[in-house]
Amino acid sequence: MSELHEHEVLKTRAWVIHPDITSDRNRRDPVAGLEEAVALADALPELEVVGSEIVRLPKMQPGQLFGSGKIAELKERLNAAEVDLVLIDGRVSPVQQRNLEKEWKVKLLDRTGLILEIFSDRARTREGVLQVEMAALTYQRTRLVRAWTHLERQRGGLGFVGGPGETQIEADRRAIDDHLLRLKRQLEKVVKTRELHRAARAKVPFPIVALVGYTNAGKSTFFNKVTGADVFVKDMLFATLDPTMRSVVLEAPQGGTDREIILSDTVGFISSLPTQLVAAFRATLEEVLDADLILHVRDISHEKSDEQAADVRKILSDLGIKEDAPMFEVWNKIDLLDDEARQARLERAQSEDDKFAISAVTGEGVADLLAAISKYFEEEKISRDLLLPYAQGKQRAWLFAEGVVEQETATEEGYQMTVLWTPRQEKQFREM
Repeated sequence: MSELHEHEVLKTRAWVIHPDITSDRNRRDPVAGLEEAVALADALPELEVVGSEIVRLPKMQPGQLFGSGKIAELKERLNAAEVDLVLIDGRVSPVQQRNLEKEWKVKLLDRTGLILEIFSDRARTREGVLQVEMAALTYQRTRLVRAWTHLERQRGGLGFVGGPGETQIEADRRAIDDHLLRLKRQLEKVVKTRELHRAARAKVPFPIVALVGYTNAGKSTFFNKVTGADVFVKDMLFATLDPTMRSVVLEAPQGGTDREIILSDTVGFISSLPTQLVAAFRATLEEVLDADLILHVRDISHEKSDEQAADVRKILSDLGIKEDAPMFEVWNKIDLLDDEARQARLERAQSEDDKFAISAVTGEGVADLLAAISKYFEEEKISRDLLLPYAQGKQRAWLFAEGVVEQETATEEGYQMTVLWTPRQEKQFREM
């Protein structure tokens, strides 16, 4: 118990500020923005959010972000709350960061720095860890963050939150560049290995279905429901960072054959995702580029569901996904809607072929969605006559294993066969 108590004491006390810049035409709803920023902070276990607020600004001050009066007012509040770390939900320039840290005598982190910390905490695969480290170094290079010795540290993260025993980072860009080069080489090796895995998977005749969606939309819950896998699921932003792939057998309607697909769970998207992270995670998200079908999972109970969906579509577009790419929209969490809203969603989903209202928690609507996925991959079958030499025993065994042989006669030249197969199966056979 004493260890747990000690861990609790060491938590870094954080204050979250959402600057609401009134002159910014693209500004988001400040209340929703602040809520999301607090949820981001809560995703780091060593932080304790002790306060949060919206600060309205006509425009950003280039040197200090806020005006001198507001800085003094905030300083009083931060001192009274014994804050160690201020999180600014937006971009803060290196000059603004240095000046505010000097004024407030606390460590400061902007939205990019915070998201990088979370990604560092969540990345599981070797590739994910390297991608995050590279993004973090690129970010650090612009500001050469100085750690504050009075901030405790419970894990070996990226060094933004600060901790004991850390020296101040010297302005040695060459060292960072050398490190970046080493990481890039390591990443190239990892990516090559991954490409071999993908090439091996490409030979498997199963279509890939990728789950995408705003962070916390319920993708991992749906993934676990369908695959029986135990992917980390928590009501927390960025719970899943590295793509997880599982094979799923979809039951065919009466008289048909069951269909196998590969289901891929991916990192959740978020508005204003730092550009270096979109680049860093492009490889992680390339499962989506390869997908035969994309499932865009939405938290339909969220009041900003439409805005979140627009953010997801923008990131998909940035990744190179075409607008007409095959996609189903999955309206998740209908169990959280009131009866009237739930009924309206169900009726609308029933009237549109590419919309599905489900609850990944209760399982409602999941069977209909899986049936639609199976139907989507039903391919027209073509009849072909083949003459297979006796020496091609491996090919003959494959044809029977695929269940495509309708008729077979042994002749002097070999097996005379009639097969009924899909274009995908024919292509595979020709490549054997």
